[in-house]
Amino acid sequence: MSTDYQQAREALGARLRELRFSCPDGRLTGQQLAQQLGWPGSKVSKLENGRQTATPEDLQAWAEAVGRPDVYPELASRLAGFESHIRSWRRALANGFKPVHESLSGEIERTRELWIWEESVIPGMVQTPEYARHVIKRYSELLAPASDIEEAVLARMKRQEWLYQPGRKLHVLMWEAALRSLICPPSAHAAQLDRLGGLIGMDTVELGIVPFATPVKIVPANGFWVLDDRLVVAEDWHAEIWLDDADNIALYTRVWNTLRESAVYGADAQQVITKARQAL
Repeated sequence: MSTDYQQAREALGARLRELRFSCPDGRLTGQQLAQQLGWPGSKVSKLENGRQTATPEDLQAWAEAVGRPDVYPELASRLAGFESHIRSWRRALANGFKPVHESLSGEIERTRELWIWEESVIPGMVQTPEYARHVIKRYSELLAPASDIEEAVLARMKRQEWLYQPGRKLHVLMWEAALRSLICPPSAHAAQLDRLGGLIGMDTVELGIVPFATPVKIVPANGFWVLDDRLVVAEDWHAEIWLDDADNIALYTRVWNTLRESAVYGADAQQVITKARQAL
């Protein structure tokens, strides 16, 4: 499934191609344009086919190279329109939960390193099927009645295959509240906490917990995911927000690193999980 974000990137690419074809001094080939700009030949193709996100500097250079500096404001406006792309839950869930899961899974599949912060729920990348089922069901009751909950659970479980692929690394941080929020029956929650404990020491997973009693430098709120250094996905009640501009990616990375300063790992993290388990 093509996301709104990707569709916007492809539309910008199509506009760049159109400008290259209609140069006032005659059509340029992709290779000619790349040479003129001092770019690798593949960059023109990637930009035109929506496989790479242009920077404002790329767009300025492109507009000038094709003899149309006047179109830069239009191109910059298009870029701004999807650098902070909001995917309304109401619209995104019109076809059910499974397509939404598969959409994000496509981005995760091409990601090598993933950083997650969650303040009140166990992240989907490490959920058990039963825990995931209850989380999705609660969202369905709130946002959009769904008939494909089981399909969405399976899609979420399939996404976790990423954890067992060579060269992947998941860095996950959670506030202790995520360990104690009973979104599901205690028995299912206990199994979920056991699953978390089993992740400690896993080569592809770095699991950190921010305990209630630990001082924090910023408010532990607003869950988000950082995919490599190219995309941030954050959730709000009304929408899922995709951000790919460098400033926002740097901001969310700084937030994650700041929260990490208050986290415990290894045996200390296991102790926090065990206390939450015992509290059940």
